[in-house]
Amino acid sequence: MDLDSYDRQILLALQRNGRMTNQELADQINLSPSPCLRRVRQLEDSGLIEGYRAQLNARKLGLTLMAFIQISMDKHTPERFNAFEECVVAFPEVLECHLIAGQSADYLLKVIVKDMDDYQQFLLQKLTTIEGVSGVHSSFVLKSPQQHSIYTV
Repeated sequence: MDLDSYDRQILLALQRNGRMTNQELADQINLSPSPCLRRVRQLEDSGLIEGYRAQLNARKLGLTLMAFIQISMDKHTPERFNAFEECVVAFPEVLECHLIAGQSADYLLKVIVKDMDDYQQFLLQKLTTIEGVSGVHSSFVLKSPQQHSIYTV
């Protein structure tokens, strides 16, 4: 799908506030409401907009420790990778799971938990019990000063 400047502005605006009304969106990008709504529906139908969700405040939920975890696997087979992925996507602590290349690790996980005690429990009772996990390297987030939208104008 070829995106013009209106489409790009719509994507950027909806990433910042997916709850704005069509009228508010149209006003923001200087387009009348009908063509604006038509463009939003085209972006949804094309799959560029996959959905709308609430962004939760992790700290207010008591989740104060975020970690990036590099996972090494003992075997590089589709069966081993599929089994690992099935396990980790079921863990509520795992926000993201990525199969990666260019590192000594096979996977990169983004995990959020209440505190270091919860992290230890997650690590020892869940993550390292998955068959095939041969190495774990954790990095803890101290600060997240910037989070970008996916698409910018």
